[in-house]
Amino acid sequence: MRRIAIAAAATVSVVVLLFSYRTSTDQTPVAATGRPAGGAQPSRTTSPPPAANPSATTGTTGDGTFTGDAADTRYGPVQVRITVAGGRITAADAIDYPQESGRDVRINTEAVPELNQETLQAQSAQIDTVSGATYTSEGYQQSLQSAIDQAHR
Repeated sequence: MRRIAIAAAATVSVVVLLFSYRTSTDQTPVAATGRPAGGAQPSRTTSPPPAANPSATTGTTGDGTFTGDAADTRYGPVQVRITVAGGRITAADAIDYPQESGRDVRINTEAVPELNQETLQAQSAQIDTVSGATYTSEGYQQSLQSAIDQAHR
């Protein structure tokens, strides 16, 4: 009888510990689609403030069109092309990004235009990440920084 009581107490303790274990510190519930729960549209999350990096801005760039190196992501490469005029980014376009599955198309149809617009506003690679499109956003930032670096040469 004593062994049964000890086994039951141990089982209850283990179950309580399992249910109280938190796997993430992020408090935002995420649905299976990678978007916030409730079917919300992807939204921007705040990135850290821009670092004091001279290559992060376009203040002393040459004019022209510059294509960044393709950045490999978990779902495929992302590549960005920028147009610089008067030392400012006047156009930013993702020319390659994941489109293999319906999910890729659904996510990137919304995320890529937002990233392009964010680039024009920020005038640097220090842009906000689009929620629900983290891999694409990170690849976009890497390729964008590569294009900016080319403009600085």
